[in-house]
Amino acid sequence: MGILDGKVAVITGGASGIGEAAVRRFVSEGASVVLADLQDDRGSALAAELGAATVYTHADVSQEAEVRAAIELACSRFGRLDCLFNNAGAPGVGGPIEETPAQGFDQAIGLLLRSVFLGMKHATPVMKRQGAGSIISTASVAGLQAGFGPHIYSAAKAAVIQLTRSVAMELGESGIRVNCICPGGIATPIFGKAFGMPTDTANRTVDAIRPLLANFQPLRRAGLAEDIAAAALWLASDDSGFVNGHAMVVDGGLTGGRMWSAVQQQRALMGAAMGLNP
Repeated sequence: MGILDGKVAVITGGASGIGEAAVRRFVSEGASVVLADLQDDRGSALAAELGAATVYTHADVSQEAEVRAAIELACSRFGRLDCLFNNAGAPGVGGPIEETPAQGFDQAIGLLLRSVFLGMKHATPVMKRQGAGSIISTASVAGLQAGFGPHIYSAAKAAVIQLTRSVAMELGESGIRVNCICPGGIATPIFGKAFGMPTDTANRTVDAIRPLLANFQPLRRAGLAEDIAAAALWLASDDSGFVNGHAMVVDGGLTGGRMWSAVQQQRALMGAAMGLNP
């Protein structure tokens, strides 16, 4: 038996990275899953691999009709909706603020924030009729602290965190839990794309990122898509039944403060400069 036996989930951005890991984990734990993405070949192949419990649908999550259709597909195919995982995303427009095009701003907000709003909006009436449900969104440590992502990405993720908290206060009264996950440095194709790496060779991209992230945080390994999938699994399950309005940080300690070894090294350097070291 799995901890999601009998549950139905919609996972956006489900064809690769964190979304793919979540789809695989949810299905392995007994869930039926609608995976929504723009990557038709990858999404269709993943659904075919995982069998009848999984169905792929093409969806641009910045478009209301396509978000609504993904949720309606879950209800028509599997009869209910227990979890929505708003996960689709991309780094979006980057660069100095004075060079940021307004069109890039609009596109990033559409993908990173509007999509979360649309998912919440259209999952809510289904879950209200059931009297229960879990809405999960992928935020970021970039929404908690500056310096971990591009300006617009960071602002959008901060908005996702606050939207999560606000909507949780409304929907909790209907038995619906609303939470988000704030990943740190996770080895995924999207993380690589932010640094200009090609995304058409996803596995090689992830392999190249892992050693770069190994010393990024106190836990000396890269974060993996499976780490975030495990957090999403818990938030989707009844084991987190009293968790609502929470921004769960999964970052290996990245945002906890300065690493102990770095502090000790700096103290030694300062001591040497002041002639205090033996």
